[in-house]
Amino acid sequence: MDIINNLLSIKIKKRIHLIQKAIENPIEYQDQILKSHISCAKNTLFGKQYDFHSIKSYTEFKNKVPINNYEDLKQYIEQTKKNGNNILWPGKVKWFSKSSGTTNNKTKFIPITKHSLHNNHFEAGKDMLAIYLNNFSSSKLLNGKSLMIGGSTSIDKFNSYYAGDLSAIIIKNLPFWVQLKRSPSLKTALLSNWEKKIDYIVNETIKSNITSISGVPSWTLIVINKLLNKTGASCISDIWPNIELYMHGGVNFDNYQDSFNTLIYKKSINYLNLYNASEGFFGIQYYANQNDLLLLVHRGIFYEFIPIESGEEQNDQIVSLKNVKKNQIYSMVISTNGGLWRYKIGDTIKFTSLQPYKIEIVGRIQSFINAFGEELNVYHANQAINYAAKKTNATVSEYIAAPFFYQDKSGCHEWIVEFEKMPNCIIKFQQFLDQKLKLLNSDYELKRDGDILIKKPIIHPVRKNFFYSIMKKEKKIGGQNKIKRLHNNRNFIENLVKNI
Repeated sequence: MDIINNLLSIKIKKRIHLIQKAIENPIEYQDQILKSHISCAKNTLFGKQYDFHSIKSYTEFKNKVPINNYEDLKQYIEQTKKNGNNILWPGKVKWFSKSSGTTNNKTKFIPITKHSLHNNHFEAGKDMLAIYLNNFSSSKLLNGKSLMIGGSTSIDKFNSYYAGDLSAIIIKNLPFWVQLKRSPSLKTALLSNWEKKIDYIVNETIKSNITSISGVPSWTLIVINKLLNKTGASCISDIWPNIELYMHGGVNFDNYQDSFNTLIYKKSINYLNLYNASEGFFGIQYYANQNDLLLLVHRGIFYEFIPIESGEEQNDQIVSLKNVKKNQIYSMVISTNGGLWRYKIGDTIKFTSLQPYKIEIVGRIQSFINAFGEELNVYHANQAINYAAKKTNATVSEYIAAPFFYQDKSGCHEWIVEFEKMPNCIIKFQQFLDQKLKLLNSDYELKRDGDILIKKPIIHPVRKNFFYSIMKKEKKIGGQNKIKRLHNNRNFIENLVKNI
């Protein structure tokens, strides 16, 4: 087995050369991808409608093809689901990833073509492994198994297609050598009952040699706590002594870091930040000591970026990768080998580096508070929450915030915060949160001046698993579901406050 693992490790590490080539020639790769996509899809229904045959440049592509959201492409996706052929991408589409994101309960069906599954998701997954092994040459990762906490929805079979969570689709289609290296069993991974699934995961993995874990942090912590309760162990490394890596993505990890450090309790544990969504695998943490993400410019996705100014998207100023600026907040737009054309995924990012192109996720377009002109985004909220927690020796599990309005038209931000470990003083937590927001956000600081327009925040500490119970009630239990943290109105928070 060691010989197989060593050969496999050598093969994967050779991918570093190809990754480096993409880093050195990003614009050339992006130009090639756009040209290839247009040529490939020119005879599809969408390609004919927008005259792909005549498009010879990015400028022509930008002028002919509109920017789309899910509702704009829904008619094409519905045709594709009805056994449609050559609608958004050549051929028929067998798989659709069901996604509701963090915005609402409406289900989206994202087409997963053979090209997007293999040339994007799988190839990027191999890149991820290659990058990790290159950074940690003495790794024993491949000597054990990877616990993949995902696939929370079973695969549903319809007349002409299958639908499920992206993680379920990936697990179902993984090559045999990866299946041998993953846990839990396929049957357990695809269970639709999340609570039953947790019990099965615990029973199947207690005696396994788990060397890595991947999954959304909030749900991963639930599984870890269940394991600790069942075994009586004080930390996860007592159960899996060879654990060395946790792979995470989708949410800011800063607020979870202390919880993981406490529950895993192994100084050598490594963390790998990823940017993987139903629409595509976009980024991988490239350097072990830097949390920003290398943008994958060579894995079947053509990127565009809409600048955001004063909280608004400036669609007429959209640019390709060639013309992005460092530290400018952008809404990301993608054209993929899954047939998503100039598609706004709803995420906002900023570039931390242009050589190579590296990004940080700022948040969701719909996740913000701007009730008083303060333009508070998730990026700043996460930093402020993390700062307040560290200053008060607390550990935050989850939070949401929304505006609160006083009768005199002034207001404040109302926060519901679930603590894994309570702060030594909730008043100090409130003060540090407010203080950090002022430092991070000049608009917030201006509106807080004199305690006139925006007053000091209201903090509601809540019991452990408060948000888990909310997700359960809304039937959004599972590894791919996340809490929307910032709300610009009181629709969601109103009922929660009554139940505190």
